[in-house]
Amino acid sequence: MKKRYWAGLVAVGLVAVVYFYNAGWRVGPQADASVQLIAHRGVHQTYHRENLDNDTCTAERIYAPTHGLQENTIASMQAAFASGADIVELDVHPTTDGQFAVMHDWTVDCRTEGTGETRSHSMAELRALDIGYGYTADGGATHPFRGHYVGQMPELTEVLSAMPEQRFLVNFKSREQREGDMLAALVTEHPEWRSAIWGAYGGDEPTYRAAGLIEDLNVWSRRGLVDCLTQYVGLGWTGFVPEACRNTKVMVPINIAPFLWGWPNLIQQRMADAGSEIILLGPFGAGDPGTAGIDDVETLAQVPRDFHGYVWTNRIEVIGPAWKSIPAIELPPVP
Repeated sequence: MKKRYWAGLVAVGLVAVVYFYNAGWRVGPQADASVQLIAHRGVHQTYHRENLDNDTCTAERIYAPTHGLQENTIASMQAAFASGADIVELDVHPTTDGQFAVMHDWTVDCRTEGTGETRSHSMAELRALDIGYGYTADGGATHPFRGHYVGQMPELTEVLSAMPEQRFLVNFKSREQREGDMLAALVTEHPEWRSAIWGAYGGDEPTYRAAGLIEDLNVWSRRGLVDCLTQYVGLGWTGFVPEACRNTKVMVPINIAPFLWGWPNLIQQRMADAGSEIILLGPFGAGDPGTAGIDDVETLAQVPRDFHGYVWTNRIEVIGPAWKSIPAIELPPVP
């Protein structure tokens, strides 16, 4: 009986030690704590995420439009920065004539009247398309943007020329190493844009090729994120930060964050000591965790006010003014 008593007492003591050692409140907030907002694809048409997969045509499931902007356009990015974005994420594909088309989808079939892989076209061919052609909020009964977005698929240099003082996160959609070479060549040719290329992610091959050629480029990989989080869940109680969590950006779903050892302040300090920062995503299970964002004020309220990492959002026009207490901008109306 005494042995069981003492064993139970030791177990309780160990649990208490682990708890207090990993209590987030053991570390105070940073004096200069601030959040930076990453606007995914600029201000754009959002869509329901039920049963979403890589082949889903999201243009066919948008919510009823409340504004006239489309993703990955110069106007949508400018509106995102005006709404409080610190960084805008954009997607690129190499074209047959050696340029970077700014477009999300692997093919043009969903959003435009064209067909085929995005990268199998020249920039002139892509620019001739109507990138608002496929959008519908009522199952195809109406297409409110059709005819209004002809010629508005930009090339990456156009984006950087229009907003050279801003910062962008480049999403490589393939695993072709040459895309990393292309981005590095662009920066070499235009060193004035180096500060605008904040980071890159997506396929590991182009991402880490770009990181090897562009000094201080912020990069991370999906596989590395999974390894980081799973290893930290298993070992973080000891204070150990796995190699996969070092010198990177760690994307964490907002509903997973409270279950990580040391949330919120202690884990931020541990990551900072390891050369890393946290990017908070939307809830895991709300679609692809790589793009689910913190998109409403209720979810935003779960972000600690002394958090000092990044917040990923698909609704910068809502989240920017709410977090930064700035006036909401007037968005262009639906055509």
